[in-house]
Amino acid sequence: MSRTLQRIIEFFSGCGRCNKRNRNERQVSFEFSDILIMNQDIACAPMPPQGVRLHIQDRYVVMDNGICQVTLSKPGGIVTGIRYNGIDNLLEVRNKETNRGYWDLHWNEIGGKGIFDVIQGTSFRVIMENEEQVELSFTRTWDPSLEGKYIPLNIDKRFIMLRGSSGFYSYAIYEHFKEWPGFELGETRITFKLRKEKFQYMAIADNRQRYMPFPDDRSTGRCQPLAYPEAVLFVNPMDQRLTGEVDDKYQYSCENKDLRVHGWICFDPPVGFWQITPSDEFRSGGPLKQNLTSHVGPTTLAMFLSAHYAGKYMVPRFEAGEPWKKVFGPVFIYLNSATPGYDPLWLWEDAKIKMMVEVQSWPYSFPASEDFPKSEQRGNVNGRLLVQDRYISNDYLIASGAYVGLAPLGNAGSWQMESKNYQFWTKADQNGLFSIRNIRPGDYNLYAWVPGFIGDYRNEVVITISSGCNIEMGDIIYEPPRDGPTLWEIGIPDRSAAEFHVPDPDPKYINRLFVNHPDRFRQYGLWERYAELYPDGDLVYTIGASDYRKDWFFAQVVRKTSDNSYQGTTWQINFKLDNVDRSGTYKLRVALASATLAELQVRVNDPNTNRPLFTTGLIGRDNAIARHGIHGIYMLYNVDIPGTRLVEGDNTIFLKQPRCNGPFQGFMYDYIRLEGPPTSC
Repeated sequence: MSRTLQRIIEFFSGCGRCNKRNRNERQVSFEFSDILIMNQDIACAPMPPQGVRLHIQDRYVVMDNGICQVTLSKPGGIVTGIRYNGIDNLLEVRNKETNRGYWDLHWNEIGGKGIFDVIQGTSFRVIMENEEQVELSFTRTWDPSLEGKYIPLNIDKRFIMLRGSSGFYSYAIYEHFKEWPGFELGETRITFKLRKEKFQYMAIADNRQRYMPFPDDRSTGRCQPLAYPEAVLFVNPMDQRLTGEVDDKYQYSCENKDLRVHGWICFDPPVGFWQITPSDEFRSGGPLKQNLTSHVGPTTLAMFLSAHYAGKYMVPRFEAGEPWKKVFGPVFIYLNSATPGYDPLWLWEDAKIKMMVEVQSWPYSFPASEDFPKSEQRGNVNGRLLVQDRYISNDYLIASGAYVGLAPLGNAGSWQMESKNYQFWTKADQNGLFSIRNIRPGDYNLYAWVPGFIGDYRNEVVITISSGCNIEMGDIIYEPPRDGPTLWEIGIPDRSAAEFHVPDPDPKYINRLFVNHPDRFRQYGLWERYAELYPDGDLVYTIGASDYRKDWFFAQVVRKTSDNSYQGTTWQINFKLDNVDRSGTYKLRVALASATLAELQVRVNDPNTNRPLFTTGLIGRDNAIARHGIHGIYMLYNVDIPGTRLVEGDNTIFLKQPRCNGPFQGFMYDYIRLEGPPTSC
């Protein structure tokens, strides 16, 4: 037996409660028993755990499987209590019952003001009740008398508890009938607020976990407000070691593709509370969309739809006459524990193991709703993606590591803003082979993007998924934008600005978690460092001499002046051309990783021309500069430069961002390339 496996078995054998019944339940609650039984050193199988029991009271309903007990309001469907491992309630008992564990949304009538709504059911029913499973429904039904008060949706919140499972599941079905008025849905999620005196250690990733401030530390007198409400500087925190640190929930955001498990650890007794999302199919915006996770509260979120790092373009608008139905979830709330004396941080390691079990179990077989198709009701798509770029190779290139997905019908790249329906993504292997599995029935386009190449791929064929289908696409070819040979390039085409120079933060605004961290861009206030690094003029980059890793600031931001106003900025790219084809057309490719209320103007060799050679106009609302993202929404611009604009010898391209009404306007560049006129090759 390996030392690692032995340590894991020792840990799990010490977890949970101490009596014989709970030892048996414990082994199943971690669902590690399959691995243990397969090992020849284990001689006996666990005994069956207690069946699931349901207790229905006047105002509450309780699900109990002997491992955990979950109390919900009736008929509201608010999680008011979670009993586990001797703790009577993991949720914050100081909060009102409606402010502990709940589904919520933010919506508005078309043209109206935003409304925040904690979703309270108005009717309750038992969907399934036996010793193996309990599934409950809390429904709120809309009718015209509620217009303007509640979002015009029927909402059915479901909660599931299984025998032997250390936790519970939740999902919801949202439905809009065509006869109902239109609306916009800005956000929907599940929120859990835990007991602040117990849960003080947060974990999002192996390298993103720490002791967190108390919520009281964000109150007047203990903190100083910063540039926006979410960010504060601690001046008198309850734990004085946090003095001088910044707290901002956006520092803990995560891309959908990596957002599988996060949560909190209590050290006395050692207990973990984890939110596990086994699939991205119901999330908006595809694999690179960034979402909130856990933050000071202690709060844990399961985000399904939001405009964060995308802006209002991500907000779905439903018109009158437009029917719609979508299932969000299920997600899993996982609880684990360890015997005192064992390192409680192993609870994070176990949560990752449990997450992998849940991912492998998707789509779940147990949800009772017919709106959630099981594995045999779904389809699969397989193929191989190749890249054709004749200026790199005459042969096809293997699209190793490409992101390949099925999303609703649209244009190339439209999946970034898609928020009404479902998406299914995978990564191609080292041979460019991909397999997208367990796709819901419906019509889709196949989309892709390939790290190392610019642009978006879209297959024009409408792919119709039916129950049980297995579609073989064969070889599909992506031809990325290319007119001529590369004369020079800046950056790496990967939809991120992470390769560029991210400065050290101002020492006054530190989050110690991100000191000497790969995600150094998550520090607060980096936009203000630009003027400090370039006090006398804007950035000048010289091809062949400058290094984008050191000399290209990660964001083209505005410059703050002495009177606290802002100025736009103009960056210069200097380069030499030995020969110029004055009859030809050169191509400037500008890939943006982010834009916020900004405008890109391109001029060549004359910064003072009244009309730029090219302008994007006002673009972008992803706000990634303020929210510590290293990217937002990807955009590619292709600029024709007539050969008559260039000269033999020294040339300069001027990139001007003139919009300057606030500190967060600007761009992040992904990649810039200048191509010569087409040649035969």
